[in-house]
Order: sequence, then C-alpha cells, then structure tokens
Amino acid sequence: MIKQLINLGGISLFQVLFKRLEGNEDLAIPKRMTEGSAGFDLQASVAEPVVLAPGERKLIPTGFAMAMPIELEAQIRPRSGLAYKHGITCLNSPGTIDADYRGEVKVLLINHGQAPFTIERGERIAQMLFQIVPNVTIIEADELPDTLRGAGGFGHTGV
Repeated sequence: MIKQLINLGGISLFQVLFKRLEGNEDLAIPKRMTEGSAGFDLQASVAEPVVLAPGERKLIPTGFAMAMPIELEAQIRPRSGLAYKHGITCLNSPGTIDADYRGEVKVLLINHGQAPFTIERGERIAQMLFQIVPNVTIIEADELPDTLRGAGGFGHTGV
C-alpha cells in the first residue's frame, strides 16, 4: 500500500511510484524542470517520429506506469510553449489519471496549428500535476438550501 509520507504543518507530501516500461530505459522519469514548477514534464515514448497534421489528434505513450496514494489524482495538462508556438494541446484537459490505474500513461494531443507537427522520441509533450482528491459522500436530497444566485448559470453573474 502506498502511504502518505509526512505531514509538516498541514502540508502533506506523498510518495508516487514510477515504473519504466520495457524499452524506455533511455527516457527520463517525469520531472519538474525548475524548482518552482508545479508540473512534471512528460516525454513522448514513440518508436519513430509521429506527425500530427492540422486538426489531427493522436494518443502518445509516455513509457511509464505509476502508483499513487488513493488521496491523489494526476492531471495531464498542455505545455504552454507547444500550445503557443505550434498550436499543440491536450484534449480532455486536464485529463485525470485515477489512483487505481496501473496502465501506461498516455497523452491525447491535438494539432490546432496550421502546419504539421512532428513529435520526436523524448520530446516533452505535456505536464502532469498531482492534486489531492477529497473524500466526498453524495447525499440525495428532496430540497436544497437557497442562495442569492439560485439556479442562475451560464453568464448569469455578468458578461
């Protein structure tokens, strides 16, 4: 069982296990590129370059699986540089990886740019952030408490 490691004044640190899948010994495990980075960069584990045509989407493997405590989820998000420079982003963003998933982590990329984009082996294609998932109980109710907003939505509070 994967456990919470330490609790320092309300800040919890967790242990997440990474397993390189066979044939991916040349790729780095996900890492933060700077000390202040929130996300861990993910690399493409493609055997040969993959071309993503404008409007095309492909599922790109990362070459690893992981195990994390039940209190966490991993979110897959786009890299801002790829989005800005090339129009490459993640669909289903942020994508959620549940704590009980043990398969290979993959990234669903789409090319919103105007030119084909080539994904090379080892290229940083997305980032992964870990978030704490609260333990929530859903309770069915016949009535809900009133609020000032009420049922107003989709632009109800302004422009």
